[in-house]
Amino acid sequence: MPNDHAITTYAPLDIFEKRESEVRSYIRSFPTVFSRAQGSRMWDMRGREYVDFFSGAGALNYGHNNPKLKELLIAYLQEDGITHSLDMATKAKAKFLETFQSVILEPRDLPYKVMFPGPTGTNAVESALKLARKVTGRQTVIAFTNAFHGMTLGSLAVTANRFKRRGAGVPLGHAVIMPYDQFLGEAVDAAAYLEQFLEEGGSGVSRPAAIILETVQGEGGVHVARTAWLKKIGDLCKRMGILLIVDDVQVGCGRTGPFFSFEEAGITPDIVSLSKSISGYGLAMALTLMKPELDVFEPGEHNGTFRGQNPAFVTATGALDYWRTADFTAAIGEKAALMRTRLEKIACAYPLLNLEVRGRGLIQGIVSDSSPELASQISQEAFSRGLIVETSGPEDEVVKLLPALTIDDETLVQGLNILEDSIRHIIDNRGGNTL
Repeated sequence: MPNDHAITTYAPLDIFEKRESEVRSYIRSFPTVFSRAQGSRMWDMRGREYVDFFSGAGALNYGHNNPKLKELLIAYLQEDGITHSLDMATKAKAKFLETFQSVILEPRDLPYKVMFPGPTGTNAVESALKLARKVTGRQTVIAFTNAFHGMTLGSLAVTANRFKRRGAGVPLGHAVIMPYDQFLGEAVDAAAYLEQFLEEGGSGVSRPAAIILETVQGEGGVHVARTAWLKKIGDLCKRMGILLIVDDVQVGCGRTGPFFSFEEAGITPDIVSLSKSISGYGLAMALTLMKPELDVFEPGEHNGTFRGQNPAFVTATGALDYWRTADFTAAIGEKAALMRTRLEKIACAYPLLNLEVRGRGLIQGIVSDSSPELASQISQEAFSRGLIVETSGPEDEVVKLLPALTIDDETLVQGLNILEDSIRHIIDNRGGNTL
């Protein structure tokens, strides 16, 4: 039988290069074989330690193998708890729904009903789009420049990235892409621009079923929508009878500070998509939240074999304990301020690079308008020094930082030190603070 020793008999990445599809991507950025992880640290098979500023692309907000969640999961498995149940009633699902209601929805006066659409973020988005079209009887959905909503066809239609859209292989229709906040510059009111398109009979843009947006565009380059713009979009939707969908797959579950990223803007979306860190442990789980009057799906009209992922319900319920008081949000804010201050200092240290710091909460990024290839160089150099940090944006021009929300200050500072050392090394090799 194969065992851990078998993998050491050949070069570590050989089996992946030989047998895994060319579609693999992150393995190319982080070319090693990982074997263990805890908190905000990972180790590979050679015993090399890495600080993790990637957090499973935002699926591990509470860190790797969170001890409390691991204990709950092990206990559940040892008592032969239900693992797979489709949408049948189980004890684990009931406990999650009750806890989500009491800890998250009721304190925020949110009336949402909960749908389990399937195990991934794109499942949550697809069900949101289908629901909006069914409710309104309209087909078009408006999305925004630099948006990313998933890799299945409906989600790709409202995704703006040219490279990802091209992978569909078929036309992507019934969607219109409009300018995101500040896409046309700070002087242009992108909400008013959109409003004029919707009100003018000659614009060629019909009234849509929904508008879908991310309050912070993670994959799109860490673009942060201003509160005023979000409010205007929310008001526009109400006035024109358009459903507002907020995709909180990556920036929900506390990534920006509050549990939902839209809380600070004071808006209440009609539909919310959640996934990634909702399970708390990196287990596959997704939710589509909807206002009760929108719950018009007929039984089985949208389903999925793995929508009843009970181990994920168990860890998700445990993760909600972090949200019983305001302390966790406050701690996220403190770490975010630490990270922002340090990134701003790094930007100031290299003025000729024209570094811009973006983000909110614990999703932040740095980008050089003068040298877009710098981000990939920084990511590669950081990995060689023991930091896992990815890039984002249409040209991979942004270094995107996604540390766990539970990261301790010492590890956070260690990672930021590695990041700065990586930038300094690249600049020194270029001949100083020049491009």
